[in-house]
Amino acid sequence: MKTTVPPFSPAQSPSIAGRVTGAFVALLLLGAAPAAHAQTWMVSTTAQIKIGILDKYGQLGPYTATFIVHNERTGKDYMLVKELTKGQTGIDVLFPTDPSDPDYFKGEAGEAASATPGRYTWECQVKGVKAVGGRFVFPEVANDVTVINR
Repeated sequence: MKTTVPPFSPAQSPSIAGRVTGAFVALLLLGAAPAAHAQTWMVSTTAQIKIGILDKYGQLGPYTATFIVHNERTGKDYMLVKELTKGQTGIDVLFPTDPSDPDYFKGEAGEAASATPGRYTWECQVKGVKAVGGRFVFPEVANDVTVINR
């Protein structure tokens, strides 16, 4: 007895037709890759200063830490309030804080502090009294971009 195999028909075998079509499209896409252009990099540099407070022996319990940073050039003050809970004896914060954060350093008018180069003083108040403080010089930062031509 002789059996005959029907000829290939994409309508009768969609899985094979799909694979063949997929392979053909992939070959077309690979052959049509865009020409290489010069490489361009994007760059970002952000300087921040870390300041903090710590109840060294944990005797105070929960407390509110009010950080105040003073820009000596502009005379502006920026404030950030942090609530420390039971078991939390200290906290570090970054100046300036990104304004998209729920808590950020802000001036009297609510404007966010910016990374302006210059001299600053800071203090942290607990119960309305200065607990710690210091000073820092905010650095000037710059970016360089190299374009690589091919």
